[in-house]
Amino acid sequence: MSTLYLVRHGITQANKENRFAGRTGEELHAEGIEQIRQLGERLSVKNITAIYCGPAKRTVQSAEILGSLLKAPVLPVAELDEIYIPHWDGLTKDEIRQQYGAQYPNWLSKPQEFNLPECETLAQVQKRAVEALGQIFSEGPKQNVLLVSHLIVLRCLVLYFKGLAISDFRSIKIENGSIIQVSEMEKGGRLDCSPGGLNG
Repeated sequence: MSTLYLVRHGITQANKENRFAGRTGEELHAEGIEQIRQLGERLSVKNITAIYCGPAKRTVQSAEILGSLLKAPVLPVAELDEIYIPHWDGLTKDEIRQQYGAQYPNWLSKPQEFNLPECETLAQVQKRAVEALGQIFSEGPKQNVLLVSHLIVLRCLVLYFKGLAISDFRSIKIENGSIIQVSEMEKGGRLDCSPGGLNG
C-alpha cells in the first residue's frame, strides 16, 4: 500500500501580506524555511522515498530542504504548479478587488464558477494535478511519497480524494507547512484522504 503526504510550501512574504503570489518567483520567508525544517524532523521516521513538487521557487525550496533532511530525491512536476491567473500575480487581495471589480468576490463566493479568459479554472487545476499523481503512481510500486505544492492545488486534490465538489473548495483548510496523509485504498485505485496525526 502506497502512502502519499501532501505538503503546502512554507510561508512567504506574500502570504504575510495577503498577496497573490501566483507564478511569481516568490521565495520562502525565514519563518517558512524554519517551518519546513521542523516538518522534515517530523517526517524523518516516515522513510520518504521520493519528493515531487511544483516548479515555483517556493515549492522547490521547500522540497529541497525536505529532500536534504530526508535523503530523498526531489522531482519537479509542471502539473503541480500554482493556478494560472497571470493578471493577479503579485497583487494584494485588496488591489485585485480595486483593479478587477467583481473577479475576486466571485472567486471567493462561487469558486466552482470562476472562469476568466486565458486563465485556469479550479476544475482544470484539479484535472492536471490528479493526472500527474496517476502518472507518478503508474510508474511502479511506491511507498511514502511526498508531494509539495500550493494551497489551491492541494485543496483541489483533497476535494478529489474525498469525493467532494469544487463548490466545497473553501471548506478545505491547509496552513503553510502542514501535512495531509493520503493512503491508497486496496480496491478501485482511488486514494482515501485522511488527516492522520501529521496534520498541522
